[in-house]
Amino acid sequence: MDGTEKWSDLTVRVGSGLAMVLLGAFGIWMGGHVFHVLVAVICGLMVWELVGMLRPEGANTQLMLGLLTGGAVFLSVYLPIGFALPLLLAPALVGFGQLTRNRTIYMAFTVMILMSGFGMMQVRDDMGLGWMLWLVIVVVVTDVVGYFAGRTFGGPKFWPAVSPKKTWSGTGAGWVGAALVGLVFSINTGVGYQLIGISVAISMASQMGDIAESGMKRKMGVKDSSNLIPGHGGLMDRFDGMLGASLFLLIIGQFIGFPPGLG
Repeated sequence: MDGTEKWSDLTVRVGSGLAMVLLGAFGIWMGGHVFHVLVAVICGLMVWELVGMLRPEGANTQLMLGLLTGGAVFLSVYLPIGFALPLLLAPALVGFGQLTRNRTIYMAFTVMILMSGFGMMQVRDDMGLGWMLWLVIVVVVTDVVGYFAGRTFGGPKFWPAVSPKKTWSGTGAGWVGAALVGLVFSINTGVGYQLIGISVAISMASQMGDIAESGMKRKMGVKDSSNLIPGHGGLMDRFDGMLGASLFLLIIGQFIGFPPGLG
């Protein structure tokens, strides 16, 4: 692969990536209902993409499950947690009953999407703008640094059978980038240097989300989750890392008291 081919998709990726950053930044900055709507729409579209990849019986099923997921995510943040939890699991079970193929894959990824969306809203609502930015920046830096390091340095592949472009150099560079983000936030927030390790763990969780989606796409024989975003594929292709990261934070936050030193 020559240099021109290796960087051929960069312009399109940067343009659509910038549009996503601006929209996401607006939603995160506004918080409240605006952010809740944005997260609900993203989650609904991701399930819509998921069902499309799993080849359901028809477009009506795909649309219905996407709408059901978006509605469940949006309503969950306004309900007491005891009522929110069954609502968050309902779309996974409904879809399990509607589909005739790939039910387990659908259920696992839909639960992941639902809980991750709920987790992101909880971070923004309960911890504030700063910690939501930290989570997003760790995931974005992991992806961007890994992308450029992998293209620049190459080297051994991480999992060539499933993700042929992912390298160990890019994977490790993502951890370094996340550690630097953790260092900057630990200095500026006073929560302690444990945040560096937590940031690296969040980076790893985001990479696990990416790997899980890559494995599912490989199994289904598709390159991208959809063609909604030029140069990036679909929303699942861009938010798979955020799924893993926010779900991981939602789980560990119950045990470590997050943010460390403040929770």
